[in-house]
Amino acid sequence: MDRARRGFWLGFLAYLTWGFFPLYWPLLAPAGAVEILAHRIVWSLVAVGALIAVTRRWGHLRAVLADRRRMGFIAVGAFTIAVNWGMYIYGVNSNQVVETSLGYFINPLVTILLGVLVMGERLRAGQWAGLGIALAAVVELTFDYGRLPWIALTLAFTFGTYGLMKKKADVGSSEGLALETVILAPVALGFLVVLNLGGGGTFGHAGWANALLLAGTGVVTAVPLLLFGAAAVRVPMTTLGLLQYFVPIIQFAIGLLVFHESMTTARWVGFGLVWLALVVITTESLLHRRRSGARVADRQPQPVA
Repeated sequence: MDRARRGFWLGFLAYLTWGFFPLYWPLLAPAGAVEILAHRIVWSLVAVGALIAVTRRWGHLRAVLADRRRMGFIAVGAFTIAVNWGMYIYGVNSNQVVETSLGYFINPLVTILLGVLVMGERLRAGQWAGLGIALAAVVELTFDYGRLPWIALTLAFTFGTYGLMKKKADVGSSEGLALETVILAPVALGFLVVLNLGGGGTFGHAGWANALLLAGTGVVTAVPLLLFGAAAVRVPMTTLGLLQYFVPIIQFAIGLLVFHESMTTARWVGFGLVWLALVVITTESLLHRRRSGARVADRQPQPVA
């Protein structure tokens, strides 16, 4: 399997996992969004630290630490992913799963925009058409809310920036996540210590199941981020942007079918437009791949009879 194809499937698995995240965070009650975020950071560091220890990648980690330029990208990525995590947990646990899905409808547009403006990537006409339909869906869904969807916009721009930082840093997925959580962990751990000393923490005070689920935030966070980090250095930003549509589709369905959030006619129209955009983009990509394969075959030397 070539590098690009492996990156595609790694990205697909990452987004599929993220799509089902809304089912996990409500299980952590009575912990609040900030406490969950702090636990997520600390336990993610534990999980990825164990992975690096097993794979013995300490040398790679030290090499990245010595590179100030890459560490700058990692630091910005750490900040943006922390904001993204916190906003997402808040949105899900405040029964606004549909709006979080809107954030991930917008997110691919932000990612593709960054790919074009910052990375110099180019889109084909068919891709522009599909993205135009997707943009219409986002605008239509935004107007349906009747207000600025600040949860959605925060999620979209923070994760789009995080993906760009991963691309710029160009480090191994496990090393990148380890360094991001090392940067964030002192603040997160300090918050948890103060919270528990003040009697406001839930870890160890809300039963063993709650404690295990809070600790499990490290695993459920590390696995898809490692997959995403591995994909980000193998495929173009535009490909990542297209793959990201799997997340809001799954989350929108969960908000509707599991959490029974309200649905309007306008939201159904927006959802249909997104599916249409996916059909257009997928069809264009398949046709482009077929044409590219045919051109390569035509350039191959023919056997002499």
